[in-house]
Amino acid sequence: MAKEIMLKYGCNPNQTPARIFMKNGAELPLKVLNGRPGYINFLDALNSWQLVKELKQATGLPSAASFKHVSPAGAAVGVELSETMKRICFVDDLDLTPLASAYAMARGADRMSSYGDFAALSDVCDKETALLLKREVSDGVIAPGYTDEALEILKQKRKGTYNIIEIDPSYKPEPVEHKDVFGITFEQGRNESIINEDLLKNIVTKNKELPEAAKRDLLISLITLKYTQSNSVCYVKDGKTIGVGAGQQSRIHCTRLAGNKADVWFLRQHPKVMGLPFKENIRRPDRDNTIDVYISDDYMDVLADGIWEQFFTKKPEPLTREEKKAWLAKQTGVALGSDAFFPFGDNIERAHRSGVCYIAQPGGSIRDDNVIETCDKYGMVMAFTGLRLFHH
Repeated sequence: MAKEIMLKYGCNPNQTPARIFMKNGAELPLKVLNGRPGYINFLDALNSWQLVKELKQATGLPSAASFKHVSPAGAAVGVELSETMKRICFVDDLDLTPLASAYAMARGADRMSSYGDFAALSDVCDKETALLLKREVSDGVIAPGYTDEALEILKQKRKGTYNIIEIDPSYKPEPVEHKDVFGITFEQGRNESIINEDLLKNIVTKNKELPEAAKRDLLISLITLKYTQSNSVCYVKDGKTIGVGAGQQSRIHCTRLAGNKADVWFLRQHPKVMGLPFKENIRRPDRDNTIDVYISDDYMDVLADGIWEQFFTKKPEPLTREEKKAWLAKQTGVALGSDAFFPFGDNIERAHRSGVCYIAQPGGSIRDDNVIETCDKYGMVMAFTGLRLFHH
């Protein structure tokens, strides 16, 4: 392991010099096996690694994350994918291990945002996960190790320049961390909060029934929030994030943003979307973008005469607003976490429209009674964790 790694530049090309190193002079707990990661690559790598390591510790399942600009586009644990999930994640032609399944779902949570992501894997990268990574547009990957076959597959990506980082899984950082802003050093204790089922015991709603799967999904949402730029809200379903709303000044905007992403995730399963007659040679990013536009109110941008021919073998029928509303009304069983308290019941109203049934949030608002009352109106289960998870 090296004591420092020199970088081409910092966040932007004008920010030089740039490097990563240990302030105590020790060796770095990671090594670059291939490529030349940049400043933002390392920020994504280190934040995403912490996320998947905690997901694995909390659930016992292989975990993966897809990071962009220091927030997760998606995160998931390695549960078996249904045939529908395989199709909307575009992995129905691949053999999947639990680790590969986790990354497929993390990547599939928000494919538009995951374009050019940095991937994180909780376990040693296997051949199946490497083959999945190889065909996606991705900047790099961090994992505690790679099989020889997986490493050779990944080294072929991006004409041999794909960023591959190996991290020491036993590394534990110092308990106090520092950050410089405008030449001034900030110091604080690391956020070492343990996120486990004990946080879900204080159920404040009339409905107290919290299934095991919902507990798992709430833990996934809370751990994801711990490494998401605040303010943030996270929707989770069946072991995977389906909507992350990050970095918004207003909590209702977080809830709406994450809810809108969750709605798109669910609409991608609509028969009309799954049956879109794409041309055989369409590029994966073009297909993802076309689906996103088709689902939106701007669908004519891909269905207008003279345009649809670029993507489809025949002109699809639009997915009408009424059809979308009817399909979304079927969505249920979604878990939601918030990194700070909900100040008003409007957040609950919006969450309900995206199928949220289970909520974990710190509590502590002067309007907690209004928030609880709104949950009770829909029969939701809500736990007050008492734990705020701001991340900056």
